Amino acid sequence: MSPFNDPAVVAGYAEATPKKVPGLADLHRMAAILLAERAPDTGEILVVGAGGGLELRAFAEGQPGWRFLGVDPSAGMLDLARHMLGPHAGRADLRLGTVDAAPSGPFDGATCLLTLHFLDRDERLRTLREIHRRLRPGAALVVAHHSAAPGADLTRWLSRSLAFAGNPTPDAAAQMARHLPALTTEEDEALLRDAGFSEIALFYAAFSFRGWVAVA
Repeated sequence: MSPFNDPAVVAGYAEATPKKVPGLADLHRMAAILLAERAPDTGEILVVGAGGGLELRAFAEGQPGWRFLGVDPSAGMLDLARHMLGPHAGRADLRLGTVDAAPSGPFDGATCLLTLHFLDRDERLRTLREIHRRLRPGAALVVAHHSAAPGADLTRWLSRSLAFAGNPTPDAAAQMARHLPALTTEEDEALLRDAGFSEIALFYAAFSFRGWVAVA
């Protein structure tokens, strides 16, 4: 069972997540800037893993002309996203499911934040390919998730992220490393290329988190 189907996790998500991800609000601001370099003022943006609504709210507040198509496999998290959007909710079409629930587009940009690290390599590549297929040529994709530098001790970096979140227990980091299908930064970038993206650039790094922008 996904933790995001747990009502307690959903209820605490908006408060807990900024404490777990260093600079989360700034990550959202940076993502919006990167998308806006290539998306028009009236752009249609695909948000994969839209549950919770934190990035949707940041994008909606920063870009009043954008509209959003968001997908997430957790109904509870989508309900939270609608609540978080508040007066901007009418600008977002939120659908239950994975990227397959999104229409063909083409979209003017896409994000997949704090999501891909839950997917194994094959499903991650398939998801990236499906996102690419829905983007207009030249549109930007912004991704961010746990990723280990080549040769780095993933457990040690996860323990630093957990310490930032106030949970510096070594056992928790080891368990997280066993169950989280995190890839190395080189593998992450290779998957983006295999999915058809180019101009791949790292723009965010915070303990075990990494973020990239790429062009369809």
